[in-house]
Amino acid sequence: MRVTFLGTGTSQGVPPIGCTSPVCLSEDPKDKRLRASVHVEVDGLSLVIDAGPDFRYQLLRAGIKRLDGLLFTHEHRDHTGGLDDIRPFNYLQNGPVDVYLHERVLDVFRLQYDYIFDPNPYPGIPLINWNLIDLEPFSVKGLPIIPIEVYHYRLPVLGFRIGDFTYITDANRIEPAELDKARGSKVLVLNALRHESHISHFTLQEAVAVARELGAEQTFFTHMSHQIGFHEQVNAALDQGMALAYDGQVVTI
Repeated sequence: MRVTFLGTGTSQGVPPIGCTSPVCLSEDPKDKRLRASVHVEVDGLSLVIDAGPDFRYQLLRAGIKRLDGLLFTHEHRDHTGGLDDIRPFNYLQNGPVDVYLHERVLDVFRLQYDYIFDPNPYPGIPLINWNLIDLEPFSVKGLPIIPIEVYHYRLPVLGFRIGDFTYITDANRIEPAELDKARGSKVLVLNALRHESHISHFTLQEAVAVARELGAEQTFFTHMSHQIGFHEQVNAALDQGMALAYDGQVVTI
């Protein structure tokens, strides 16, 4: 399995527009973060989790030319704003793209992307096979995937376990039974917004506590704001086997 971090930033990205904080002025490319998304290649399949507003550029930057499945964690715009950019894959693959999402997220898409659902659609709209998922395991072209329910304040969000890889973003609470689904993962990804408390995201300290409990061989933190601090300084203080992820980072499992 090959995992590429397409983006590791929070909803506004890093730097946010107009910000002149020291981190946002950093010349270290690891301190520049697009909206959170990840590419997973396994058993010949190419999957992406979440497609935010930076989706097109992320795919170009990573050289992704095939998309066998697009999985959505939840409906917030920083995770869904790039859906229209799957259209080139309709052409490259000569058919619709398989999208996997909760029914609640599909209902939001009917509003956000109403033109896709028009009974008399404009030519050239995205062609999509909608696949509804909940908390039951499902598969993408034979590849088993286990959904993990987490809470983003009061909003249920899906994390995903694919083999030895678990990806959880936009969470500040995980019930014990759901957390158990991630146990035994070799690589774990958790959101860690900043150091200060937040209503709907783990702080770095809270994410570290979850990572310690799960004991993965390697844990990466994602969905970070500029308030997390400088990449290299924060990394130097983390436990062995834990690190901030960065855009473009590739992990082989």
